[in-house]
Amino acid sequence: MTAQVSIVAFDGAASPVSHTLQPQGTTLEKGLAQAFWKEQLAAVPDYAQIRHGMKKIRLGSGVYRVSGRTEVPVMESISGQNSSGYTAAPKVAYTNSMETTGFFHERSTVTERRLCRQLHQNITGSVATTVTPVTTGFFPELVDQLIPAS
Repeated sequence: MTAQVSIVAFDGAASPVSHTLQPQGTTLEKGLAQAFWKEQLAAVPDYAQIRHGMKKIRLGSGVYRVSGRTEVPVMESISGQNSSGYTAAPKVAYTNSMETTGFFHERSTVTERRLCRQLHQNITGSVATTVTPVTTGFFPELVDQLIPAS
């Protein structure tokens, strides 16, 4: 089982920037296992930090639903001060998010789930060459082995 530690990932900017998301904890309630991470930049308000969460639940049909969701808040740009010299506090204008969800039958194997995950990852990333499948880390272990971070 993967212990919940920091996640380091690069963004898709023209000059990619590394983001480190810190563990925020896990929950297990009524069969729903969840793990949460958040970037913790000192100069950015808490509500405007990049967030990531993962979930696993076994549905009544015996199918496991696993998902990973990333949220990237976008701050409003502050344009100066009013006539009294007051500058408004920054606020989140909107949040861009992306979620990947998989549905895997209880009879599926690690190999079958890994094959499906890698195909999906290669299709969405337009990877048309041979690549070695990633077999460790939070999301691969959640999908392939049905083991959430703890």
